[in-house]
Amino acid sequence: MGSGGSAMEVLGSPSFAAACLLGGLLLALSLVSIRLPPPLFGVRLPGIRRKRKTPVRVYMDGCFDMMHYGHCNALRQARALGDQLVVGVVSDDEITANKGPPVTPLHERMIMVGAVKWVDEVIPDAPYAITEKFMKKLFTEYNIDYIIHGDDPCLLPDGTDAYALAKKAGRYKQIKRTEGVSSTDIVGRMLLCVRERPLGGSHNPSSLQRQFSHGHNQKVDDVGSGTGTRISHFLPTSRRIVQFSNGKGPGPDARIIYIDGAFDLFHAGHVEILRLARGLGDFLLVGIHTDQTISATRGAHRPIMNLHERSLSVLACRYVDEVIIGATWEVSKDMITTFNISLVVHGTVAENMDFLKEESNPYAVPMDMGIYKQLKSPLDITTSTIIKRIVSNHESYQKRNEKKEASERRYYENKSYVAGD
Repeated sequence: MGSGGSAMEVLGSPSFAAACLLGGLLLALSLVSIRLPPPLFGVRLPGIRRKRKTPVRVYMDGCFDMMHYGHCNALRQARALGDQLVVGVVSDDEITANKGPPVTPLHERMIMVGAVKWVDEVIPDAPYAITEKFMKKLFTEYNIDYIIHGDDPCLLPDGTDAYALAKKAGRYKQIKRTEGVSSTDIVGRMLLCVRERPLGGSHNPSSLQRQFSHGHNQKVDDVGSGTGTRISHFLPTSRRIVQFSNGKGPGPDARIIYIDGAFDLFHAGHVEILRLARGLGDFLLVGIHTDQTISATRGAHRPIMNLHERSLSVLACRYVDEVIIGATWEVSKDMITTFNISLVVHGTVAENMDFLKEESNPYAVPMDMGIYKQLKSPLDITTSTIIKRIVSNHESYQKRNEKKEASERRYYENKSYVAGD
């Protein structure tokens, strides 16, 4: 009786019950494991993507002459198709042979392309057409996975497709051409500017600048189309601004640098002064003057590019953190306080350097506050420099535009909707 009662006590104790429960669980798991397949090592489960060991490298080439926001948007789209974007910049000789003389020499175009924030690597003196030899070099030496181009055709002088080999190799991808602008169009604006200027011998305040900036009337479009200088219609959207924006503001203790200007026909001189300005602080804020302000200070035929076009070009620059679209001419105390500006800078090369002598000096306030600095401009280039290049070789660029205009007209007449942007 005593031993039997002792055994019953053990069986009824909590510790024995817990041990039985644990043993039962272990037995159940062992039975289930017999029916399970081996561990899923190396098997890709739904929703789980294996990380690629090497980055996807994409290649895009171009002349990038008179570089504008359309070029930048193409590079943005190309970069989105891979992890690294390599850009080939066509040589001066190749451009001359296939299209006519470039407005911007290779070294300036290299600066411009290298400053676009979506570009990882730049190849100088790229061929105009993708040859078998160069394509092999791209695939082997540069480890390129895909070659990218816009939906507009790129034809050689003999009428063949410049990207035929890449398409045949199955290594070609297409992006959507940016609506409303081309280098041909911009050159056309300047050529039209040259023709309009002598009429009447005076500046008409409602002339080209307002036509470019506030919608083009049929009369101006007809003039452009009849002379190989088609004027495009730029359709700005808020989404495009967001796509180009960095999407983040300065930190609480950031040293904010401010520089302003027209930034018309965005060029290598602009890029280099922005690079220097950015090096002085943690955050570069750029003020873009309104079309009306530029017309009032530089003449009725300015700006060539309207406010939104100029803003996008500046936003695409890797040295720029944020822009003020339509900045005031004068840098006020309120602006400095609102944006917490630490330093206001200006280059030594600009369209108008007489502001220091005028009563309405736009930098009087930051000068009085001791936060103004003049930077030595690395390049002696202004918007007028670019326009003079066009004017000095007027006939050559006119002929070049007439040839290019025909292909662009065909593109617009036959274009269809292309997904993506």
